Amino acid sequence: MQFYREPPDDTESGLQKRQFTWRVALRSKRARDLSLILFIFAGCQLLWVCFRPLPHPRVSVVADNNHGVDWSRFAYAQYTTDETYLCNSLMIFETLQRLQTKPDRILMYPNHWSTNTTQPGIIAKMLLKARDEFEVKLRPISVLQASSDQTWGASFTKLLAFNQTNYQRVLSLDSDSIVLRPMDELFLLPNVPVAMPRAYWLQPEENALTSALVLLEPSDFEFSRITEAIKEKNEHEFDMEVVNSLYKNHCLTLPHRPYFLISGEFRGNDHSRYLGSDDEVWDPEKVFAEAKILHFSDWPYPKPWTNATIEETNTRMPNCSIRLTGEEDCRGRNIWLSLYKDFQERRKVASHFPDTFLQNLANVLATEHLRVRS
Repeated sequence: MQFYREPPDDTESGLQKRQFTWRVALRSKRARDLSLILFIFAGCQLLWVCFRPLPHPRVSVVADNNHGVDWSRFAYAQYTTDETYLCNSLMIFETLQRLQTKPDRILMYPNHWSTNTTQPGIIAKMLLKARDEFEVKLRPISVLQASSDQTWGASFTKLLAFNQTNYQRVLSLDSDSIVLRPMDELFLLPNVPVAMPRAYWLQPEENALTSALVLLEPSDFEFSRITEAIKEKNEHEFDMEVVNSLYKNHCLTLPHRPYFLISGEFRGNDHSRYLGSDDEVWDPEKVFAEAKILHFSDWPYPKPWTNATIEETNTRMPNCSIRLTGEEDCRGRNIWLSLYKDFQERRKVASHFPDTFLQNLANVLATEHLRVRS
């Protein structure tokens, strides 16, 4: 029996020929090499997209929608255990008032300090100035001296902010800092017990939080956890170790950029940890213009209220860099020097308590921007 066969299709024959030609081409060494190169290139692109550092936000972390907010539920908090840090706190409260921040302001201070108005001493005068001129609510407390260390032993006192349960949210700031811009938007973040920025200047594997800026929700439960952690710590652990033991992996991480900048950043050469990228070019003026808080941290250079020697300043101040044009770039040095100088000038004004305190302080601050850019 014979079967009827259709004549060969020229189109099908051509297709088979083309397929055969491509098979031959793909078996050639040149084609295989080209395919390998394309595969490697595509893989590198994929890895770059997946693992490149994400840029840090440079704007507020929440929308500016403050209508109908009851700001009396929130407070900026300072703590002080001696006259030096009380003066620093006074400077921060002045800044918060000048920036027209909306939440309350509270100051935790040793309960043996007097606010006697009959014959007030320097401490009483500062407390009264905070209360009467900067609208600060005074909160006498028992100092938590949980270590014999003279420098850091009383730093646990800041953790008493967890016990300020008459507020829904408290933002605790270390007084060896300066507030550069308003931060009211932080109080409107989603509800979490604690939010803190990372201590970005430490080794990345530590992934530690900094206790110099803590947004917290006071509660009896969290305060009991804090007190127990303080009891169980060892002699060489302080407030930063305590909060990391409790919240390192269980808190909302605030972006350090723009919410927490240390002065030592202007002295460094590698800024990738702060910038969050190896690709972005360091611009000290831009970074300073966007920062909300600057924390003085230049160890072993002294804090700004302790007069450094000329030799210390010349040794520790930032180096100037050389631009691609060959010009010297000293913007970072100028900003760093101006930060210390302006702090010292403002402190002199604050410590003398003249009747024209606010006006003189405003005059000092008005020239700050000009000095920074000079």
